[in-house]
Amino acid sequence: MRVRDFDYDLPAELIAQRPLGSRDASRMMVVRRTDGAILHRPFRDLPEFFDPRDLLVLNDTKVIPAKAWGRRGEAVVEFLFLQEKVPGVWDVLCKPARRVRPGEMIVFADDFRAEVVEKGEGGRRTLRFDKPDVLGRLKDVGFAPLPPYIKRKKADNARRAEDLARYQTVFAACEGAIAAPTAGLHFTPEMLARLEGQGCRISRVTLHVGLATFQPMRVDKLENHKMPAETFAIPEEAAAAIRTARAEGRPVTAVGTTVVRALESAPLGNTGTHTLYVLKSGQIRYASPYLFADGGPRTTNLFIYPGFEFRVVGRLLTNFHLPRSTLLVLVSAFAGRELILKAYREAVRERYRFFSYGDCMLIL
Repeated sequence: MRVRDFDYDLPAELIAQRPLGSRDASRMMVVRRTDGAILHRPFRDLPEFFDPRDLLVLNDTKVIPAKAWGRRGEAVVEFLFLQEKVPGVWDVLCKPARRVRPGEMIVFADDFRAEVVEKGEGGRRTLRFDKPDVLGRLKDVGFAPLPPYIKRKKADNARRAEDLARYQTVFAACEGAIAAPTAGLHFTPEMLARLEGQGCRISRVTLHVGLATFQPMRVDKLENHKMPAETFAIPEEAAAAIRTARAEGRPVTAVGTTVVRALESAPLGNTGTHTLYVLKSGQIRYASPYLFADGGPRTTNLFIYPGFEFRVVGRLLTNFHLPRSTLLVLVSAFAGRELILKAYREAVRERYRFFSYGDCMLIL
């Protein structure tokens, strides 16, 4: 399939720029794969779609304040902190990057500075800081790593606190993400309590959202796109809950595309990672039966596109995604491209709010 097959028209004013006053005040489009029906409901109605012992799986990754501005002489450069290599040494993405060279000093604050020690491709650099607790200092000077379609002034202190709080799920626990698992932003503690109160089981996995999730596809054919790796872990408690749900014939509902990728990437028992092969029809199948491993951290570069055989996820709660994005492709693989593009056209007509701070879709 072609990347251009996953395009749609979106008026700019429908891109949500700020969160709603209450997390659970968002709208929820309900899409039924069985008959193609599309319903419009408030997110607060979510518990109506769950029976006792149904399983909901959340991504408990926690977004770090990964965006910061540093001075290179008189010039101000934007940095996105990607990953710590060793204490005090970080991989970053900088903009503009052309003049950020090895050997230069970058000053983020009077007591927070770093030397550029390595130049990478595409604006990547490696910084060595004079103090090892970089994440601790980022919590003082960093900003929420909002995607570029959410417009903010440079170092916008007026909205810093709001974005740091709201670009984060209420169940975030494991630091390491540079973007939020946005389908989880709609949940409140009260909503989780309602679901558990009616007998719904809730499990947590971790996938640290990185550049792979939002990297644009710069190819023509889908199968030529390569996803960078992201780290994930499936605790044994979650694995056991999923095994039980599958044995009982109950659907596993993934909250967000990151949960889908984690569950569908799970390795095989003690035999290593699973083996994929592609049939002539384009269907992607697995060469071995599905089992969960020991729950330790793994990496995945799994790219899910139409033809993929879903082994675990039976329902999906997700936000509305960018045109021509890997996220829209994944959702189309789950529910069918024509049905999803039809739903997106209706979302535009009904003036849904799009992307990270926007409304959501429940696919049954």
